[in-house]
Formats: sequence, structure tokens, C-alpha cells
Amino acid sequence: MRDLPVLEMGQQPMIEAEGLRIGRNGERLLDLRYLALDGPGPTLIMGPNGAGKSLLLRCLHGLIAPDAGQVRQDGVPIGAESRARQGMVFQTPVLLRRSVAANLDYVLKRHRLTRARRRARIEALLAEGGLAGKGRQSARSLSGGEGQRLAILRALATEPDVLFLDEPTSALDPAATQDIEAMILRAARRGTRIVMVTHDIGQARRLGHDIVLMHQGRIAEHSLAHDFFDDPQSQAGRRFLAGSLVL
Repeated sequence: MRDLPVLEMGQQPMIEAEGLRIGRNGERLLDLRYLALDGPGPTLIMGPNGAGKSLLLRCLHGLIAPDAGQVRQDGVPIGAESRARQGMVFQTPVLLRRSVAANLDYVLKRHRLTRARRRARIEALLAEGGLAGKGRQSARSLSGGEGQRLAILRALATEPDVLFLDEPTSALDPAATQDIEAMILRAARRGTRIVMVTHDIGQARRLGHDIVLMHQGRIAEHSLAHDFFDDPQSQAGRRFLAGSLVL
């Protein structure tokens, strides 16, 4: 796979969340005092089921409005302009009912690239994702791993500032997982801030620069990955690594 040429990549933005609160029917789902993501990443969000991981991710991307609090990118509240420079990929890929190449072209056309640049970019993207030769194939006929690679390629097509990933490999076999992890690391090296939810401790060890541990809607610990795995500072962190942290 060849690496992608950079289109408009700048310095990774700083993402801050302050005072985020979400509650439903008297139950606290998210209660976050402050979180700053300003390292090189990737940032891996972990925790038991129901801890608020996916909810936090959606708040950071602006898909869900919190009851209180604010998310900022480089000091500016998240709005339409900053969201347009972000991407998000879910556990199950959402692909358009058209060809593999057309899924990529759709995003690039909206970014107002010329036809010649779109064609060159699509060729490079397909090579990056191991999908060369599949451009004319229906996107929905791809295997699970191929479909997820296409979803990630589409999110990366315009070189976003931030890419949010919600357990993108949880339904995939080890080989497909390895391919996607390699794509994520290459994107991080090119300058995209990666914020990813995972339940896989091994994956977090392989990919993570820093770890955000969620428990009961709160951040129990946020530390560099090697510190977290070698010597967690919170009781929740120690219990999580021992497999005994539950809601």
C-alpha cells in the first residue's frame, strides 16, 4: 500500500470538553468536569459497557448536544465549520448504495476538488486501503473488513483534522483488524487527531498514546498509555485491567 499525499493537513487541533452533563429520566449518563486532548494521539477511550464511552465520542463530535457544558476545538466552541473538518466511523460501516469509487467521489466532490484531482485521490485511497481493483464493485458487496476500510478511507478522504472511531474493529477477525489498525496509525502520523473507543485492551496497548478510562459516565483516569498499563493511578484503572470493573 502506498501512503497518501497530504491535501491540506495542518497541526493537530486541541480538543477540550468542559462541564459536559447528560441525564435521562433522572439517571446521570455523562458527567465530565474537564478533558483536554492535545498530545499526538491516538487517544483510546476505554471502560466497561455502559460507561459513557460512545456518548462522550458523540458529544465531542457534536452529534449529541449535552444538557450542559461545552466542547471546544482550539479554544473555539464546536460548530458547523469545525465539524466539517472532522470525520466519524461507527462500529457498523454506513456505505452508500453505489460503487466503492463513487462512495469516495461523493465526499471529494463535496470538498470541491476538480475531477482530475478526485480521480488521482481515489486511486491513492483505494491503494491505501488495499482496495485497488475494486473501485467499480458495489460498496455493499464488500466483506466486513473491506467495508470498514472503505468507511475509514471515506472519512479520511479530505484529510480531516480529527477522526472519531467507535469500536471500528469489534466485529472483525484479527487479519482485518490488523489492516485497519495500520490505517489508523498512518493517519495519525500524517497529522489527523485520532480519538477512538475500544473494548480491546490489546488494541489500546498497540495504538494508544494516551488512555481515557470511563466509568459510570465520568473520567476515572486519563494518562499516557504506558503509564496506564504499567501503573494505573486510579482504583478504577487497576480494577479495569484486572477485569473486575463493572457498572
